[in-house]
Amino acid sequence: MNSLFLIIIYLVITNFLGFALMGIDKRRARKNAFRIPEATLFSVAIVGGSIGSIIGMFLFRHKTKHWYFLVGMPLILLIQIGLVALLFWLPISFSFI
Repeated sequence: MNSLFLIIIYLVITNFLGFALMGIDKRRARKNAFRIPEATLFSVAIVGGSIGSIIGMFLFRHKTKHWYFLVGMPLILLIQIGLVALLFWLPISFSFI
């Protein structure tokens, strides 16, 4: 199986997880139930689910009043984009065999 295909599958899963966690936490917030820790929401974004987390944050209108989410989530995404660009332009080749 192609390594690029595996990376894409990983990113789809983590972004879906980030999106779903925002929706689940919003539902739990409305019901005053046990909440998902903010550290978990940020952790999922850091490991690759930042796009899904940002979309979920704005679609569900969840955590949008917290400055550290409004700044932190896009900052995580920008850092991830920068790292991918850096890896793309480095004269090093990666092989996942």
